[in-house]
Amino acid sequence: MKEDRTDGKKILVLFFILLSFSLTVCVCVQDAVCRNQKNFLWKVKSDDNTVYVLGSLHLMRQEDYPLHKSIEDAFGQSDVLAVEANINDIARFDLEKLLEEAFYQENETLEDHVSQQTYETIKRETERLGLPLTLVNRQKPWFLALSLTSLELLKLGFNPSYGIDMHFMSRASGKKEIVEMESLDYQFNLLSSFSDDEQGAFLLYSLRDLHVLEKEMEPIIRAWKSGDTESMESIMAKSASGDTDMSAVLEKLIYERNRNMVGKIEEYMGKDETYFVIVGAGHLVGRKGIINLLKEKGYTVEQM
Repeated sequence: MKEDRTDGKKILVLFFILLSFSLTVCVCVQDAVCRNQKNFLWKVKSDDNTVYVLGSLHLMRQEDYPLHKSIEDAFGQSDVLAVEANINDIARFDLEKLLEEAFYQENETLEDHVSQQTYETIKRETERLGLPLTLVNRQKPWFLALSLTSLELLKLGFNPSYGIDMHFMSRASGKKEIVEMESLDYQFNLLSSFSDDEQGAFLLYSLRDLHVLEKEMEPIIRAWKSGDTESMESIMAKSASGDTDMSAVLEKLIYERNRNMVGKIEEYMGKDETYFVIVGAGHLVGRKGIINLLKEKGYTVEQM
């Protein structure tokens, strides 16, 4: 059990670095296309201040850099970096306490909490990914869903070291103030508060998506690099379509957080400093997305 928890701790740290909760390559063949390219970056203005909002992909590849000049310029013009969670400060979190909520106690296993059909699917996927079943059987459904998704993305060559959040937190370290819109504690408590039914729905949703991740990641990268919000929204909607069991999960995981983060952005609007906000790209798109919510509140919003 001690070895299981050590391995689990490594996975827990990894996935909180990857965490976006968003479900979650523009090839420039002509200079004119590049000059007119939009990005997943918006300038939000009020009478008193400007806030830049960048949609993040939490895992990227080295070949996806450098980023577009307009993104780097907006960051350079900003005084404060605002992120969902400051993973550079992960040392201050009690990971052992987190593991108590991510793993079952000695007298319980995952097999006791999911259907036999779901458990057979779990065994097939973990075997394919090379994850020991003894470790898997101690994980709660919400945590296993995150573990399997992160491992699949790593297998496909996507690395959190190249994520947009990591890129700008590294750039800001020691030079700009970094503030959290949420926190690792908040994100962890949100996931661990899911009911058994919600956890089961989240796990099944993740298991179904494992086999399409390879096909979906390139369109997601292309949509992000070209600022194509319609394609990003379409990919997300397709991923969740027809899954009524996921509606409560999505409300907590995406839409409630969108509203909370809009409130934070409004706070930044009242400050003297210019803020550069980074949130998962999936939080920005759609009728309930952050960008539309800011427009509804009367802010001037321009995609850059």
